[in-house]
Amino acid sequence: MSATDFSSLNLPAEQLAVLDSLGYKQMTAVQAQSLPLILQGKDLIAQAKTGSGKTAAFGIGLLQTIQPDFFAVQALIICPTRELADQVGKELRRLGRGIPNLKLVMLCGGKPLGPQIASLEYGAHIVVGTPGRIQDHLKKATLKLNKVKTVVLDEADRMLDMGFVDAMQEIIGQTPSSRQTLLFSATFPDSIKQISRSIQRDPARVTVESQHQQAVIDQLFYEIKKHERNNALLMLFQHYQPKNAIVFCHTKIQCDEVAEMLRNKKIDAQPIHGDLEQRERDQVLVRFANQSCPVLVATDVAARGLDIKAIEMVINYELPRDPEVYIHRIGRTGRAGESGLAMSLVAEAEVPRMLAIEKYQKKPCRCDVPASLDRDDSYTLEADMVTIQLDAGRKNKLRPGDILGALTGDAGLDGADIGKIDIFDMSSYVAVSKSALRQAMNYLADGKVKGRAIRTRKIR
Repeated sequence: MSATDFSSLNLPAEQLAVLDSLGYKQMTAVQAQSLPLILQGKDLIAQAKTGSGKTAAFGIGLLQTIQPDFFAVQALIICPTRELADQVGKELRRLGRGIPNLKLVMLCGGKPLGPQIASLEYGAHIVVGTPGRIQDHLKKATLKLNKVKTVVLDEADRMLDMGFVDAMQEIIGQTPSSRQTLLFSATFPDSIKQISRSIQRDPARVTVESQHQQAVIDQLFYEIKKHERNNALLMLFQHYQPKNAIVFCHTKIQCDEVAEMLRNKKIDAQPIHGDLEQRERDQVLVRFANQSCPVLVATDVAARGLDIKAIEMVINYELPRDPEVYIHRIGRTGRAGESGLAMSLVAEAEVPRMLAIEKYQKKPCRCDVPASLDRDDSYTLEADMVTIQLDAGRKNKLRPGDILGALTGDAGLDGADIGKIDIFDMSSYVAVSKSALRQAMNYLADGKVKGRAIRTRKIR
């Protein structure tokens, strides 16, 4: 038995069976280094890049402390964004399948307070949420943290960047001093050291290499004039012709303008940033993940928490000022042993940023000019799938199998025409091929899912 096998850990047979069913065989580096410490009850600071498996590391650990027959909040996970909180919540539900009657409640802004209050009234074992909304519930006394055993700060560096330091301190101040505190951060600035000193007791430290293997991600920097940025971006798509991509911008306005420019060139793109309503953000992320929108144009904060394993190309429309932000951006491609492309547009004013990246990576940046690219002016990038929204979800006891069964059964669709299915609290989304869209919509207009009619619409 290898030391990186999950079976080498002192975990219950039920948990090992769940991990096996989910395909969890070997621990990632952050899991192998941190899980033994977490299971010993130690406080921990873990520094690891996006996509390193940190959610399973703290998730498996905290699940072992949950007493299912005791309905009080026993674990609290604080995340910087709603998207990351949603991803963490889904993963914890998967990992906790073997625990009977486990209840997890999501507390994020952008959703009405009423249903969240109702969920908390019935008791919860685990709360996953964002700082602002957790504070709202504490002020209303609808959330009590006096029985919490484990607190997790996920992507703590981003929470500090977003100005949540006081909120984090206030929330943690309402938990028992005997708690275990786990702090996960992609970077380790002085501000992380300061908050650790104030909330942790003699924490163990785990660091997983944040650099990416040179052979996995092909990085290229294209030197441009400032006014050439849009044309150079289009040239990258026409040359590399990826099946999907993320374009990173600095501002919300930039995201909107770039996405519109790409759509005008027949490249399906959607912006995501903080000005979108939560429903709109959910829909954009669902469509990108289920292959019905191949290009995401995002700010750094909005893209935080993305967990999509097969992103072919990341493009820096403008270089970030912090080299570590650059590393996290490009780390969304080249995952799970796959190769990836990381392309950056560099105007003259951004050359110092490129030099800072050189210094951080301890290797010279490979530079080129857009004129060297072979272009296919006829290139388009349009999705093969379309997303359908159903106005029913987890609260209505709807499951992916119910939707799949209705579409492949009474509706008569081929299984190959149905893509990813996502279930939210009050709505669900299913990707279907464009060729099967009319057939699916015609059935859903008059037919039933799980014995009842459900209102549906195509998401554009």
